Amino acid sequence: MSFEKLEAWSIAFADAVWGLPMVALLLGGGTFFLIISRALPYRYLGHAFAVMAGRFDTPDEQGELSHFQALAAALSNTMGLGNIAGVALAIVAGGPGAIFWMWMSAVLGIATKFFTCSLGVMYRGLDSAGNL
Repeated sequence: MSFEKLEAWSIAFADAVWGLPMVALLLGGGTFFLIISRALPYRYLGHAFAVMAGRFDTPDEQGELSHFQALAAALSNTMGLGNIAGVALAIVAGGPGAIFWMWMSAVLGIATKFFTCSLGVMYRGLDSAGNL
């Protein structure tokens, strides 16, 4: 198989996967989670900021991380250098219309992130030293 054929196949595969099926999966999945949760991530946004500000912290609480440290660790995985460079690249490649789709994915993606973080908390475990 020559490199030209491999390149042509790779481009055709990427166009098929990253086209309409991916948009439908991301936006449809986010919409599904938002409906199932009855917009829970948006309804409790004020509570999330109160937890982050330390309103519910107690000094004698067990654990290695504060609420803010746990939030920062979860968000650092989501928002990093890729999001900064990705926005610039999306605007250069897609024009100003890319901003609309980034907002749509952010509005619906918050529900997906909520469910993935919830599953992570539900199925976390302790190691042999008793640490998370």
